[in-house]
Amino acid sequence: MLGYALALTAAPEAMTAEHLKPMRAAGLSDAEILDANQVVAYFAYVNRLVDGLGVQLERSDAGA
Repeated sequence: MLGYALALTAAPEAMTAEHLKPMRAAGLSDAEILDANQVVAYFAYVNRLVDGLGVQLERSDAGA
């Protein structure tokens, strides 16, 4: 699933049905693959939205 997420993030225009085969071979259902696709696409959308608006995120001091 991580390989799929990386490929979808880095080169969405290059995605083919072949990218789904390893996930299906690992036992993921079409619904689970769709869920993974939607999570990756959502984060790509949100990141582009924030970047496009020039939003600066606040730094968290939780780990300091």
